[in-house]
Order: sequence, then structure tokens, then C-alpha cells
Amino acid sequence: MAGTRQDVTDARRIVVKVGSSSLTTASGGLDADRVDALVDALAKHQDKEIVLVSSGAIAAGLAPLGLDRRPRDLARQQAAASVGQGLLVARYTASFARYGRRVGQVLLTTDDTSRRAHYRNAYRTLDQLLAMGAVPIVNENDTVATDEIRFGDNDRLAALVAHLVRADLLVLLSDVDGLYDGDPSRPGTSRIDLVRGDQDLEGVSIGSAGRAGVGTGGMVTKVEAARIAAAAGIPVVLTSAVHAAEALAGGPTGTHFLRTGRRSSDRLLWLAHASTPQGALVLDDGAVRAVVEGHSSLLPAGIAAVDGEFSAGDPVELRDTEGRAVARGLVNFDAREIPRLIGRSTRDLARELGPAYEREVVHRDDLVVLHH
Repeated sequence: MAGTRQDVTDARRIVVKVGSSSLTTASGGLDADRVDALVDALAKHQDKEIVLVSSGAIAAGLAPLGLDRRPRDLARQQAAASVGQGLLVARYTASFARYGRRVGQVLLTTDDTSRRAHYRNAYRTLDQLLAMGAVPIVNENDTVATDEIRFGDNDRLAALVAHLVRADLLVLLSDVDGLYDGDPSRPGTSRIDLVRGDQDLEGVSIGSAGRAGVGTGGMVTKVEAARIAAAAGIPVVLTSAVHAAEALAGGPTGTHFLRTGRRSSDRLLWLAHASTPQGALVLDDGAVRAVVEGHSSLLPAGIAAVDGEFSAGDPVELRDTEGRAVARGLVNFDAREIPRLIGRSTRDLARELGPAYEREVVHRDDLVVLHH
């Protein structure tokens, strides 16, 4: 692709995500030279607001704890993250200080992204740090996150943070210099320079494992994160950490994903991609059509069954009678209240149980249809 990428060079607020393998040695422990090289590339852009989503906490904690590889059990992963997170932020603090820049640590959990009050607070914190000239260093709060310790990966977290802070660009840095049309280690494969939409990804074989053995996300998670961001109106550059400076300057490195959609409601993006359903509601065929095609609220009359333990305000999955998830939403009732509402009209319920029951089980403003 010739010339510069205009949407990249125009970007003022940028989220940059860097993977563990780009910051650490294969044996674990931070590579100070790699961290400094990344900071050198970011610090050149004093006119930009940069949020750095950085993996590497668990990897950084391995060597100090005498672990020769990433542990499989959650307790030791959390211990490594606890030791490593401090080392990671200390390293960034020292490195950015060479340019007179301060950093601020922001640790997020899925609760911070799926509950409205929490993510509003996260936005205010990040926005204030940027306003004061600091560089937010964002990571998942691995020391306490228990749902298999992550959002899925920091790639998806970065896409959600880019949407949260209203970023103009997302840059995903790893140990691979872009998306290839096959296994990049095999001859005859070539890098895909530009992705205009999902049609450009048809027939592309995407591998799943990182090379260095210290990270968790592979190319699958990066492409998925790029699609989430692009659909929310944010262009993406996917390349290797050594090409960070070129990527930020709009040069022809890596794979450039054009925006495919417009900004959506924060709440709906979090609901679709960051929330963990606490239970499920099974819908009859009429309710599935009303929710999916008619974009209607879910009323008690359309519910066939309830599954799981959840409280009012929790995210729940909406399923058809075959068990397929068709939507996700924030429920207005506790799980134990719903069985006596099933199949009944809101008018009847209000007459029998009081005005609090004359409302939707899931309001359409708190509901997102899942596209598979």
C-alpha cells in the first residue's frame, strides 16, 4: 500500500496493545531493551494521547518466583501476576521518565467493563490521566480475576478500551508483522496489507499459538479484536513491536483494518464482547423473532424457561428452544422471580403482583443481538 494511511496519521487518541512475547525473554523476565525500544517509539509522538494496554505481568513474574514456565494453575498464575505487575509498571515508569513522561497503572476486570457504573468510572480515570499528560498502562487485573484469569486475552481488552476511551486508532503489536494468507513460516504465503471488511478474511487460515510460549493470544484473538474495533468505527493496524514507530507514523507496515461500522453505545459493545452471562432465558419462537428481527424488548409472555442463578441487573444469555444463544441482555428480575412470570402478560402480572411487574424482563435498550 503506497503512501501514508490517512486515518492513522489523523488519529489523536491511540490505544496501543503489546503482547508478552514482545517484552520478555523466552525464559520469563522483562527484557529492558525491548521495553525501552517500545517506549522510544511511543514517546516520539508527543502530540498524540496514547493508552498502552500491556501484557507481560505473568511472564515478568516467572523468573523472580523461580518458575521456568507459565504455570497452568490459577493460584500460581495470580501469584506471578502479582509479582510481575509491579516489575512491569516500574520498568515503564523508568523508561518513560527518560522523556519526562509519567505513567499511571489501570487494572481492569470484566466487572469494570460489563457494569455501567464501573465502566463510566474507568473512562473518567483514563480520560483524566490523559488530560494530565500521563500515559495509562492498562492490564487485566490478573491477581484477582478468576474467570480463567482474563477477558479471553488482552487483544480483546484493548479493543474494548479503544471504544471506551473513544480512541481514533488501535495498534496491536506482537511478534508477527501482520496477518498472512497462510502459515507465515511457509514459502508462498504473503502478508495481507489491507482488510476492508470480513469478505477480505474469507479463506484466510489463521493460526492460534504465539511463538515464544509466554503469551496467551494468537492471531485468532488479534483478528477478532481488530474486527470488534473496526465494527465500532476504529481503524486498526496489526504489526510487530519492532515496527511500532512506522505503524504510528502511518507507514505501510503490518495489516491495516479499515473501520467497518460506526460507534455504538458503550453499554451494548461491553454487553456483546465483555460481559459474562450469569444465566440464561429460553425464548419461544415468537419471542426470538420479536427480539432478533423486531428489535423488541423481552416480555414475560415470551419466556419458556429460566436457567442459572442471577440477580436483577446481571447480564444473561437469551436462547432459542434449540439452546442457541441469539442475544444477550441485562435482566430486570432475579432468577427466582422469573418462574412465576413465565408466559404471562405484563397487565395480568401488574394486577396480581403490583406495578413493579408491569415492565420488560429485558428492555431493548439493554439488549444486543448476537450475530454468528
